[in-house]
Amino acid sequence: MRNNFDEETDNVEKSHKNLISTYPMFQDVHVMIFIGFGFLMTFLKKYGLSAVSLNFLVSALSIQWSILLHGFLHPHCEDPKVEWGECPGSKPYIDINLVTLLSADFATAAVLISFGVVLGTTNPAQLSIMAFIELILFNVNEYIGRTHIKAVDAGDTIFVHMFGAYFGLAASRVLYNKKAAESEKAGASQLSDLFSMIGTVFLWMFWPSFNAGAAASGDAQMRAVINTYLSLCACVLTSFATSAMFSHTRKFSMEHIQNATLAGGVAVGATADMILTPVGALIIGSFAGVLSTWGYSKLTPFLSERWKLLDTCGVNNLHGMPSLLGGVLSIIMAAIATRKQYDQFNGDGSDSLHEIFFGLGEDSTRDGAWQAGMQAAAMGVTLAIAIGGGIITGFIMKFVGAFTANKDNRENRVGSKFALSYSDLYDDNGYFHVEEEEESA
Repeated sequence: MRNNFDEETDNVEKSHKNLISTYPMFQDVHVMIFIGFGFLMTFLKKYGLSAVSLNFLVSALSIQWSILLHGFLHPHCEDPKVEWGECPGSKPYIDINLVTLLSADFATAAVLISFGVVLGTTNPAQLSIMAFIELILFNVNEYIGRTHIKAVDAGDTIFVHMFGAYFGLAASRVLYNKKAAESEKAGASQLSDLFSMIGTVFLWMFWPSFNAGAAASGDAQMRAVINTYLSLCACVLTSFATSAMFSHTRKFSMEHIQNATLAGGVAVGATADMILTPVGALIIGSFAGVLSTWGYSKLTPFLSERWKLLDTCGVNNLHGMPSLLGGVLSIIMAAIATRKQYDQFNGDGSDSLHEIFFGLGEDSTRDGAWQAGMQAAAMGVTLAIAIGGGIITGFIMKFVGAFTANKDNRENRVGSKFALSYSDLYDDNGYFHVEEEEESA
């Protein structure tokens, strides 16, 4: 393994420029992973310590494993013009640079999305197994989608949000237990809601960097920032309005405000670097806020009672359904994309259309309809791998739970599915030493 720094002057200058241009967005995404996701999950009244700490653990593990996996699928040669399988006189190596680290954070986000589904009902060993398996499938799916299918997804609506949501939901369906669904500890308090809002605000602030971090530099990246910014703003307004509408007392629900206000960032991700126009971004964010709030208010209870699908953080509402919306929008935007639309103001010979839809530039016979088909294909493959992999992983986690329960919990654990006693579900005491004053509180 080696990094991307050589003694040659041009490489040093190139690395310096990359550091200046890429590191700020990488750091924004890094904050989202460790503070945004971590504190967003602290809404459970007795599981705040575990939410932040296990988020920390799983993220650190996922970043390292993802760097290796990304390197295995994208190895490098000494001569960049030579294919890795034909490296003359040397072995391919794993290239580590800021883009690698940013990619690792994106992959980690998918794992944390799945973590949100099973929050409070799994132990650290099960979460580690889930992260290990999910990252393998995540990287394979992304490699297929971007390299072979030629799908475009600047904000990773399809490859991160859709994959992470439905992988976690599939695993949760296998791990379902009625006792966990009925636990009185699966609720929030005023203090835990306040801590959760810290995560919401951090995610909301830095989401433009998440959607723009992997976009092509220049116009595409600027569009990604602006479209995400506007979509998030509109999403906040409709989330508040819809939350009050669903309340009999016309009051706001903190569950909606903590989560649905972020749905606009998910929905606009796949099309963030495309020409949506400001009005289009506002419409997407508005609809995403309504859809997500409706999901938390009406759909989540229905799925739990009718389909035995336990979703602790409501991941289907924040990441699942908005990602499906975003995927469909990417199909529409790809179908109507034309050179005139993307390059009418470019007089320097640049090719914005093919910069975004790179698959079109590889074959002159391909058009918007072809790209739309590839977007749909990427969604289908992602859902198939995520759901299939989630089901298999759920059974493995169930098996692991039988051997990793705390000794004191073995006689009273929730079957072999959670490896936790009934009293330790959604409770920090399950795997953390809690100070006495916090216990009495």
